[in-house]
Amino acid sequence: MNLDMYQERIMDHYESPYHRGTLEAPALECYSHNPLCGDEVRIQARLDEAGRVAEAYFEGQGCVISLAAASMLMEAVEGKSLEAIKGMTRQDMLDLLGIRLTTMRVKCAMLPLRTLEKAIHLYEGQSSA
Repeated sequence: MNLDMYQERIMDHYESPYHRGTLEAPALECYSHNPLCGDEVRIQARLDEAGRVAEAYFEGQGCVISLAAASMLMEAVEGKSLEAIKGMTRQDMLDLLGIRLTTMRVKCAMLPLRTLEKAIHLYEGQSSA
């Protein structure tokens, strides 16, 4: 894909996000914000019997990058195990977006993944208690 196609894909996810909304009785849920820029996101997910993400939703407000990244992440994690999600890296998020970002924009792009990681950590803490 060329840069224009990636930028168009980002705008598509920003303007028509995948699974923006809320779930009733999610297994995973967490809210995070970036105090430097004001981006905020709440991630919720429901798991199937095998412990994979059956549905993932987000709510939030912020810049194009943070909201497009949240939308792309929700799409990417459905069907994945929690272990696979915990193994996702900064580079995985940048690959989803497909464009080069400044340091500040990388923080915007990482907010949804960091929030989902926190949600998994909270869930696993509750499950082992």
